[in-house]
Amino acid sequence: MSAKEKILAEAITLFAQKGYAGLSMRPLAQAAEVSVAAIYHHFPDKQALYLATTQHAFSGKELVFAQAWEADCPPPEKLQKVIFAVLSVMSEDSDFCRLVQREIMEADPERMKWLAQGVFKNQFSLLLQLAAELAPQRNAFLVATSIVGLVNVYLDHRPLHKHFPGWMPEYDRPEVIAGHLADLLLHGLVER
Repeated sequence: MSAKEKILAEAITLFAQKGYAGLSMRPLAQAAEVSVAAIYHHFPDKQALYLATTQHAFSGKELVFAQAWEADCPPPEKLQKVIFAVLSVMSEDSDFCRLVQREIMEADPERMKWLAQGVFKNQFSLLLQLAAELAPQRNAFLVATSIVGLVNVYLDHRPLHKHFPGWMPEYDRPEVIAGHLADLLLHGLVER
């Protein structure tokens, strides 16, 4: 693993734990076993490091999403596959999940714009297309953001769920929750 890759790998974890404002270069250098100068050799400033870190964190996940988007199936089934992909990615990579959650909570306008346009734009464009297919009589943007919102709320509250009455271990399985959320969404999209 190159020094740059080590820096990015450690930066994912540290940005997820400490947030953008809470991360300084010295602890990152120690964690990556490089000098602070080495960090600045690869990244001119903290913003460039952060942007490269989020791209690096998301880059390995695009294949999972591509498989869902490229599936030859009807739109309702594709919705379930996409939800499953999001739940799987976020469940398997707690640092990435925390990084996204932290960014949304901090809501820095510049970083939000960059995340929307630089990291998630392609995925969201595909979701808009799917939303238009699922509910042509509804606003595709509102449908797409509702899908994202429902999945994110589930993910955000997942650690709490197992302490509620009625919880069962299978409710932690992405395929179970993907089927349930897709069913809820599809029934809500039907014209009344």
